[in-house]
Amino acid sequence: MPEITYREAIHDAMVEEMRRDPSVFLIGEDIGTYGGAFGVSQGMLEEFGPERVVETPIAELGITGAAAGAAMVGMRPIAEMMFSDFVLLAMEALANQAAKARFMFGGKATVPMVLRLPGGSGTGAAAQHSQSLESLLIHIPGIKVVMPSTPYDAKGLLISAIRDQNPVCFVEHKLLYKSKGEVPEGEYTIPIGVGEIKRPGTDLTVVSTGIMLHRCLSVADRLAQEGLEVEVLDPRTLRPLDTEMITASVKKTGKLLVVHEAVKTGGWAGEVIASVSESDAFNYLDAPMRRLAGKDVPIPYNRLLEEAAVPQEADIEAEMRALLTNQY
Repeated sequence: MPEITYREAIHDAMVEEMRRDPSVFLIGEDIGTYGGAFGVSQGMLEEFGPERVVETPIAELGITGAAAGAAMVGMRPIAEMMFSDFVLLAMEALANQAAKARFMFGGKATVPMVLRLPGGSGTGAAAQHSQSLESLLIHIPGIKVVMPSTPYDAKGLLISAIRDQNPVCFVEHKLLYKSKGEVPEGEYTIPIGVGEIKRPGTDLTVVSTGIMLHRCLSVADRLAQEGLEVEVLDPRTLRPLDTEMITASVKKTGKLLVVHEAVKTGGWAGEVIASVSESDAFNYLDAPMRRLAGKDVPIPYNRLLEEAAVPQEADIEAEMRALLTNQY
C-alpha cells in the first residue's frame, strides 16, 4: 500500500466522497484559495468550485448552523473549524439543533453532517487554540465523536462519518497531520464505534487515542525489551465507545491505564473506567484502574510549560511501570 500523510488521508477522503456524491460539500473559513488553516483542502476549490467549497466569514455559529440546515434538507456538509477551540462558539447550533433534530422529529429528519475539528497542543498556539474538547462533546446525546490516530483510520473513518445519518464531530490532532502511514488506494470504510488493538500484550491494558496513542506505543515497545508486554487499545471513536474491546482486554491483563491529552477533570478516561467498573471485567482487576491526563490548566504558550501541561513519554512510562510493578 502507498504511504501518505494523515493530512493527505483526510483530503483524499473528502475529495473521493465529493466526486462520488454531489450532495457532499465543504464549508468553512479559508478553505478555498488558502487551502485550509492546515493545508487539508488544498486544490479542492479548483476541482469543485465555490458552490461546493464554500468560503465563509469568521462566524463559527453561522457555519455550523448552515451545515445543520443543509443536512436536514438533503445535503451532506463537511464543516471545518479552523481550530477545535472555536466549536465553543458553535455549540447552540451543534448541541441544541443538529444533535436533537432527529430525536425531536421522531426520526423523520436526519442530520448527516461532519464537523472537522483540528485540536490538541504541541504547536505553541497557546490557551485559546490548543484545547482538547472531545470530552465536552461526548456528553451531548445525538452526536458521534470520532478521533483517528493514523492515516489509515483517518480516511476510513471520515468516509464513514460523511455517510452517517447523524452529526459527527471528527477530531484531528494537529501534530498528526505530517505523520505517515500505509493507506490503500480506493474506497474503504471503518465502522464508527469499533476500536482496534494497536499492540497486543498480556500484562497491562492501555487505552489511548490521538497523539497520546503514539506516545503510549513508543513506551510499550521500550518496555517490551524488558519482557513487559503492554496491550495498547485505540477506541478510534469516543462516542459510541467500544466497551467490549476494552473489557475483554482488561479481563486478560487485569490492569488498566487510560491516557489522554484532555484535562483530567471530566475527561473521557473517567467514562472508560466507569464502563469497566460496571462490567464483569471489574472482577478480573488485580490493581486500581488509573488515568493519566492533561493538567487542569489552560495550555501555556511557553514551550516547556506547554509540554508540562500534557502527558509526555516519561510520564506515561512512569505510570505504566507503577502498574506493572504494583508500585502505584
